[in-house]
Amino acid sequence: MKGSSQLGALAVSFLTISLLAFGGANAVIPEMHRQAVEVAHWMTDREFVSLYALAQAAPGPNVMVVTLIGWHVAGLAGALVATMAMMGPSVLLTFFAYRLWSFFRHRPWLNAIQNGLTPVTVGLVSSSAFLLAQASDHGTLAYGVTAATAALTYWTEINPLWVFGVAACLGGFGLL
Repeated sequence: MKGSSQLGALAVSFLTISLLAFGGANAVIPEMHRQAVEVAHWMTDREFVSLYALAQAAPGPNVMVVTLIGWHVAGLAGALVATMAMMGPSVLLTFFAYRLWSFFRHRPWLNAIQNGLTPVTVGLVSSSAFLLAQASDHGTLAYGVTAATAALTYWTEINPLWVFGVAACLGGFGLL
């Protein structure tokens, strides 16, 4: 019975989260974290960040983190339930929104809606980055590497993969 209650909790969590995902799965990482770590206690901060990192390292869409969370909670059934709960409402909403968007494409208020959603999306994705840094950074050096990566990415044309490589070496030597 515990398994079905976990599947139900996964479904409810990701059905709700899917309707907030303006900008994709990365925009709702803080809510996923809150649900998985703080509310349901399915995993620790470290496990959440590790699953997120694995999803980002693998080829494919950003929503793979949802599948990994579901797998962690309830195996294959959890992976399927979480993925379908996250994708189903979003796919349907996108389909119908696109049809309406096409119908009203020449209306001036449509641009106002689009321009209003852009900063919302940027804010949601930025909060995701902040939450992941908070959950994964433990120590002054880790915070410094995160800040340096953000600064170099924002203010220079240096490829952030170089900084990620340095961070990986520091982590490999046990310094982070």
